[in-house]
Amino acid sequence: MQNGDEMKISGFSMVRDGVKLYYPVVPMIRSILPLVDEFVIAIGRGDPDDTTREDVAAIGDPKIRIIDTEWNLERYPRGMENAHQTDMAKEACTGDWLFYLQADEVVHERDLPVIRRRCRELLDDRRVEGLLFDYLHFWGDYSHYHVGHGWYPYEIRVIRNDPEIHSWESAQSFRRIPDFDGLSYRRKEGTRKLRVAKAHATIYHYGWVRPPRLMRRKKRSLDTIHKGSEGAMKVRGNELEHFDYGPLDRLKVFRGSHPAVMRKTIERMDWSDSLQASGKPDPSRPPHKHERLKYRLLTWIEQHLLGGRHVGDFRNYVLLKDV
Repeated sequence: MQNGDEMKISGFSMVRDGVKLYYPVVPMIRSILPLVDEFVIAIGRGDPDDTTREDVAAIGDPKIRIIDTEWNLERYPRGMENAHQTDMAKEACTGDWLFYLQADEVVHERDLPVIRRRCRELLDDRRVEGLLFDYLHFWGDYSHYHVGHGWYPYEIRVIRNDPEIHSWESAQSFRRIPDFDGLSYRRKEGTRKLRVAKAHATIYHYGWVRPPRLMRRKKRSLDTIHKGSEGAMKVRGNELEHFDYGPLDRLKVFRGSHPAVMRKTIERMDWSDSLQASGKPDPSRPPHKHERLKYRLLTWIEQHLLGGRHVGDFRNYVLLKDV
């Protein structure tokens, strides 16, 4: 074990067709480069017109290491390829702490000293296996975000460099999986939730912010990863060509500042005229989760009666409250 003065932090991620699908891959990487000693990213071979690998290489930072990968959705179905790719990047990391970001997640520069401080002060506390981050889920544009029921308010994004800790399910989180067989990324039996401490920092999640036509393309890509080609085709039969974000006045208005690395991405936003500011949702499409009466009622109860505490949300972690 290294002492606090010699602490090393690795960053890691995975992506395929990131630029083509409007993922903020370069801002994601740039957002934590000042914090990490290395950044490992597994880039899957995608469509010929995608420039993700070239764009990442063009950052030109010697900390960045690219692992070229192939995706196999037959061997890793139901979203498990996401976890498999994440694990490949994780296993190439050499730090004491490993900072995972998905391709649509960005960290604000003001939080970098906070994260480093938490990693340093908890380095020798072996009870702590990871750090838990707050989340801001943006929707439609960069001015609206979700606080509703069903949108996870926290997630693990820093983990110890431990070979028994693996990406889990569709790479949203992590679990300790002893005797891992290399395939069972969705198994629950024999796994354990990680013991975590609060990071006191926030992840800016832009997964639902992109032009409507690209939002539809991204959703189709996710459907293929999770449901296979046939399952994705069944879903497409009921879809419009352009994604309908619905009335934005049902969401919270964001009045803070975005990470500085997102400035150029935000400035080139050109789909404001395609968004619905207010009114009723289009009855010809299935309602989004946050538009359904059940979830609107649950959100109201959580925000007005429970102080923001979510009712019945699944928590894939054990929070240590004394650290």
